[in-house]
Amino acid sequence: MKKTIYILCISMLAFSCEAVFDVEPEASISDEGAITNLNSLNAALAGLYNQLQGNYLQGEYQIAAAVSSDVAQSVGTWDFYREMDTYVVSPDNVEVTDLWAAMYEAVNQANNIIEGVGNVDDATQETLDQALGEAYFARGMAFFDLARLFGGVPNVYGELGIALPLEPSRAPQLYSRASLAETWSQIESDLTDALDLLPESGFPARASKPAARAMLARYHLYMQNYGQASTFAGQVIDDTNFELIDDVVSIFKVKNTAEAIFELQFDATDANSIRTWYIPGALGGRGDLAAHDEFFNSIPDNDERKQLFAFDESSMFWYPTKHETPANADNLQIIRLAEMYLTRAEADYLGGGGDPLADLNAVRVRAGLEPLDEISSVDDILDERKIEFCFEGHRWFDLTRTGKALDVLSSVPRSNSPGAPAMLNTPGRQVFPIPNAERNANPEMQQNPAYN
Repeated sequence: MKKTIYILCISMLAFSCEAVFDVEPEASISDEGAITNLNSLNAALAGLYNQLQGNYLQGEYQIAAAVSSDVAQSVGTWDFYREMDTYVVSPDNVEVTDLWAAMYEAVNQANNIIEGVGNVDDATQETLDQALGEAYFARGMAFFDLARLFGGVPNVYGELGIALPLEPSRAPQLYSRASLAETWSQIESDLTDALDLLPESGFPARASKPAARAMLARYHLYMQNYGQASTFAGQVIDDTNFELIDDVVSIFKVKNTAEAIFELQFDATDANSIRTWYIPGALGGRGDLAAHDEFFNSIPDNDERKQLFAFDESSMFWYPTKHETPANADNLQIIRLAEMYLTRAEADYLGGGGDPLADLNAVRVRAGLEPLDEISSVDDILDERKIEFCFEGHRWFDLTRTGKALDVLSSVPRSNSPGAPAMLNTPGRQVFPIPNAERNANPEMQQNPAYN
């Protein structure tokens, strides 16, 4: 687990705390003049990716989106994921508090770079532009993930946006929440700035123009701007640096494949956490989480993606093996090309353009399935996303952004409580609560109404 500095209560033993936005940036960038040259800028960029690889995207965000949906379930003793699984998340939930803090630490590190680039006079303009682009990309992605988890999507779900700190915090600052419209406007602005500044090509470990286009495609799909979502997705699909690789299993067994658009890098000394929660205790994990039986059984036997599961004879649960390396050293796929095919398919189907059937079938056929003759409803595409991106951080948000969560999750069978399915029946619980630790420190931070 990454070392991070929280000026935030996350311990039950803490007696006082300050607001989360009073955060000291990572990588030895600890004073106001720290970014002064290329070396310190590179250190700050390393710190930025360090933040993304911490409690934000090393597994916690992906798990929250899986266990809150109908693909994963809590089968162990960790109550904080069980709360998500059963839609009774408390504002004191440790996993929620950690996520909130980690995402805003990434924002703060990005702000530090955005402010500090102007102090660097020993780097080329190209280098400075790339650094700025990476910072805007990271901030835009963090705001995007904060918004859909704690805020909502305009006219779909949620009532309030998120706090939008745009400058680095080196002293306690109390932020209030922006509106949903203001929040999503800032996300688009950051991702557009990133697109303007980033290089056209590069290694998937770092942000690039294709990664920014992919995030903008994702953004416009959420905003129901179907023409723009299709256009941005199509630009990534048409980029010859990427391709749908034939062996879908190898996406997760080989690092940085031709399908990878943005992929976080992990190794034995810089490990992810996602494996620990799914892998059984006999194999060195905790085994607290497993696939829903109904979900696993719904995957056709001839679907090659079904190879990415294993059965634990002890607990009698199926669990995912997308990330199973014993040292927790697997990379995590944040954006990959299959998402662009299914984004364009959904956008074109709902927007009445393009050839959505061809895009949907490209992903199906790659998985060993027969192509469909027609798309009967958008559910055909959402069901494909459910299998293709299971445990990668999409399913909960696919349900909430499309207004389907309250129906699909109205009665979800759980192995831990036979006969007592989990029920999402409160619209306001389609977002998570603002952590009490933040609200206790910051009276300006308004709680989501369902948690008052």
